[in-house]
Amino acid sequence: MMIDFHDPNNRKSYTNREVDGRWLDTLQRLVGNKFVNDAVDIGCGGGIYTKALKKIGIGHVTGIDNSVSMLSEAKEFCKEEESVNFQLGSAYKTGLADNRFDLVLQRALIHHLDDLNMAFLETYRILRKDGILIVQDRTPDDCFIEGSHTHLRGYFFTLFPHLKEIELKRRYSSEAIKLSLAAAVFSHIEETKVWETKNHYFSKKAFLADLRSRKGRSILHELTNKELDQLILFMDKEVPDNIEIYDQDRWTIWKGVKR
Repeated sequence: MMIDFHDPNNRKSYTNREVDGRWLDTLQRLVGNKFVNDAVDIGCGGGIYTKALKKIGIGHVTGIDNSVSMLSEAKEFCKEEESVNFQLGSAYKTGLADNRFDLVLQRALIHHLDDLNMAFLETYRILRKDGILIVQDRTPDDCFIEGSHTHLRGYFFTLFPHLKEIELKRRYSSEAIKLSLAAAVFSHIEETKVWETKNHYFSKKAFLADLRSRKGRSILHELTNKELDQLILFMDKEVPDNIEIYDQDRWTIWKGVKR
């Protein structure tokens, strides 16, 4: 059962955390000296990265999502930020004006999409000339790094190999993404990797409690409650006691420029 982003019960699944400093540094490096006044966060979810875009000094940020529940949470999360607004839309039809934005972010979005070309063409339409598209997602290679106490997600596939098949079906290869970017006439396409800490737990108990909530881990919605209990017991054995836990994932980021 896939996560339902429209369900109000899931609206806090992707909010209320700070962004890893390594991500901020990577984004600033990719943007470089380009002046960015207007940015869009497509698939903004609970607004975590919408808020982060403001943190690096962007003047105005628009968050787009197709879930009313997520947008409600994002508005609450970003309520103290100036020049941030949210509106209902999708990756295929944002509802935004042509040639309007300096930067578009699509983070953890494309594995939910069936048509990359259509999504990238929509992004191309709303970007200004020389505008930048930043796409961030995990490739199969990123997902299937061996499990460890710093890469906890890897253990999921050790215990439940069928999750690997589900993950493979929804993840694009780097080559497929670069081909779609080129087909949408983006130029100066480049790729980089970044390790990003999602959560820091001061105890294993806190980590296991968070795991039970499935928060921020859509793949766990593919497990039954009984299977989730099995995973928690397995992780309790695999993760060392009396250590601080840094829940990290490796991501791939692609940059394209509108010419």
